[in-house]
Amino acid sequence: MKIRKHIVAGTTGAILTALALTGCGSSDSSSTAAAATAVSTVDASQTVAQVLADDKEAHDTSSDGDYAEDDVVDISLDGSSASSDGDGVTLDGSTVTITAAGTYRLSGTLTDGNVVVDAQGADVTLILDDADISSSSTAAIAATEVDRLVVVLPDGSSSSLSDADSYADDADVNAALFSAGDMTITGEGALTVTGNGNDGIASKDGLVIDSGDITVTAVDDGIRGKDYLVVNDGTVTVTAAGDGLKADNEDDADAGYVLVTGGSITVEADGDGVSAATDLLVTDGTIDVVSGGGSSTAPADDVSTKGLKSGVITVVEGGEISVDASDDSLHSDGAVHLVDGTIELATGDDGVHAEGGLTIDGGTVTVSKASEGLEGADIAVNAGDVSVTASDDGVNASGDAAETTEEAAEADGTEQQGPGGGGGETVGNFSLVVTGGTLVIDSEGDGLDSNGTATISGGTVVVNGPTNGGNGALDVNGTFTVDGGELLAAGSSGMVVTPSEDSEQGFVSITLDAAAEAGDVVQVVDSAGDVVATFTASKAMQNVVYSSDAIVDGDTYTAYVGGTASGTSTGGLAASGSLDSATEAGTGTAGEAAAGGMGGGRMGGGTPPDAAAQQ
Repeated sequence: MKIRKHIVAGTTGAILTALALTGCGSSDSSSTAAAATAVSTVDASQTVAQVLADDKEAHDTSSDGDYAEDDVVDISLDGSSASSDGDGVTLDGSTVTITAAGTYRLSGTLTDGNVVVDAQGADVTLILDDADISSSSTAAIAATEVDRLVVVLPDGSSSSLSDADSYADDADVNAALFSAGDMTITGEGALTVTGNGNDGIASKDGLVIDSGDITVTAVDDGIRGKDYLVVNDGTVTVTAAGDGLKADNEDDADAGYVLVTGGSITVEADGDGVSAATDLLVTDGTIDVVSGGGSSTAPADDVSTKGLKSGVITVVEGGEISVDASDDSLHSDGAVHLVDGTIELATGDDGVHAEGGLTIDGGTVTVSKASEGLEGADIAVNAGDVSVTASDDGVNASGDAAETTEEAAEADGTEQQGPGGGGGETVGNFSLVVTGGTLVIDSEGDGLDSNGTATISGGTVVVNGPTNGGNGALDVNGTFTVDGGELLAAGSSGMVVTPSEDSEQGFVSITLDAAAEAGDVVQVVDSAGDVVATFTASKAMQNVVYSSDAIVDGDTYTAYVGGTASGTSTGGLAASGSLDSATEAGTGTAGEAAAGGMGGGRMGGGTPPDAAAQQ
């Protein structure tokens, strides 16, 4: 567990003390609980630069791969033996041992042999120039004593490494390409690595991939750097029975991170696609992940099958990410910050899940399939284009049941609601805030859901809510205010939630006399006969809640079914519409909250859509 300024101001000294005890091996349950609480309070507004400022600096690779040809020691591999007349090389049958710093070129085939680097404190460069090395007893290449191992893949070359089909449980060397020190992989050539016994490529310190066409197949993890794993460029393809890409140092506060700044990464993993013990950071590049069999496979109980996972924070500032995961597509035990990029997610569980804060400040985020689309204790949508399709809740501000207590509610200045106000549910210390961007939700459960409070002050929010009367397009346990922006929430009429009457912006809730069907145009019209909102239903609906600066408190608004929609559409909310051939379907008075009136109030009533529509 790491302790650093990632944790937001206000974390108590007791929590930090408990974290320190946990880091020292304390098994006290209160310390463990405090550690979990601290991780959930990670600052979700951090940039990649801010996070990296607290992390261990990756080794400088700017000169890795540079060498003078006259300084290269050639090692020729010839079946079961090898030959070399250079210094720093010891030959023993099919075992090649490098004992000094320098640059060594490996070429040819070594059948059932291996290359050992035993050069304590030294920097060693291995040029794999059409080198094929396989071993039946250990790693193909094992740098057991080295400060830095640089693997160069010359342009136009193609090399391969494969290892033993098993290792002892306590084996130190346990990957086809292994380094006890830092490792760099560079060059424009190709490398195929087969990890028959455990991992494909592993470093016990840091691992940086600067370039190359790298293909890894492994019976456990594909590519693993203990302190950090950095991908700056190249093409990386991993098929793993364990995790795909991984940094797994959980002991050091500044280590255990994954950073992707470029290149193309494709992962198919039975476990997690990309897993960081602490931070997972993306600034550019392409990442394509299938984990745990994909979104059509139920998450396993005993194996983590998340797409991209971090222990402290995930920050995406660019690039293209596509994830098809059995479990959460993007998951963090702490926080998630999405700043830019194109992110496409499909999952058998949550699209984006943060135990703490989830902040979206830009980019295009599409959750095409999920149980719950976005889930976090504190969710903020400030910019960007977000689209969510969910079989349960679309956006859910919630957390552990232990936090949804009266004490947490009192700490947030709210109270437990009685019948009608928030459905009689406890108000937790959770929040959902929308200040900008577009948020489009298509859900079978609750659409926009907060177990605490909710506020909309900007942007456009469109909810294609449930047909089931037991759920609602809007569901807020505590106060729900709309102070700006545009909100249209359509769904069943069984559990209608409206904003608070003290919202700064007007709103109106209208229950239709009969359910509109998928494809029907529903229009909200003011008392002067002007259309203020035009919405095309994607499924059966019987209630619409609408808020914009066109709504005036106290005025009466009428819903019509029919007419036409025109102009740009955002989740079915059109730029304009007309009432040609439309039929009046219901009225409502602006500013009247649902029963309870506390904001997030619910009201029953109305006739739900027909039974077929609720299946």
